[in-house]
Amino acid sequence: MRSFLFQVLEILELYRRIYEEYLVIPVIKGKKSEMEKFAGGLYTTSVEAFIPNTGRGIQGATSHCLGQNFAKLFEINFENEKGEKAMVWQNSWAYSTRTIGVMVMVHGDDKGLVMPLQVASIQVIIVPVPYKDADTQGIFYACSATSDMLSKAGIRAEVDIGENYSPGWKYSHWEMKGVPLRIEIGPKDLANNQVRYFVY
Repeated sequence: MRSFLFQVLEILELYRRIYEEYLVIPVIKGKKSEMEKFAGGLYTTSVEAFIPNTGRGIQGATSHCLGQNFAKLFEINFENEKGEKAMVWQNSWAYSTRTIGVMVMVHGDDKGLVMPLQVASIQVIIVPVPYKDADTQGIFYACSATSDMLSKAGIRAEVDIGENYSPGWKYSHWEMKGVPLRIEIGPKDLANNQVRYFVY
């Protein structure tokens, strides 16, 4: 019984960790009021997030203790270790696409979404900035070498070597995609063995 009740809080802590450690969204854990709890359950717990742009809170995810109410209603029984017929205790929890919506509302603005580093499919985009008469091959090589170095360090990095678009277009494109960090390498950077970086 005690471990069953503990499970509700254990799941709630997993929700908190996902929100705070992966999505970089602070949340408050708590128990819902009797009016707000899941109908038919014993009690409901949730993590609540704050949306800065609206000044409102939003329910991030819930973990419910249903007790034996539904077991009684639907006659859900089992045989316990004593060989006796007993009613099950139930919990219910849900983690849904609402989480993506909360992430977009917290980390997005009119310029697009900045994906949290932990969950971004591309953490760093590297954009070559070759000017006229620049050592284009040298710049592309430096971009590729930088990407390889970051990848070996466990960072998800890509190089945008597309030649049909200007560097400015690429900046805007990857910003709208939510990539959290951009590295640029141009002729001066190549000459000075350096890079320029921008954190969104």
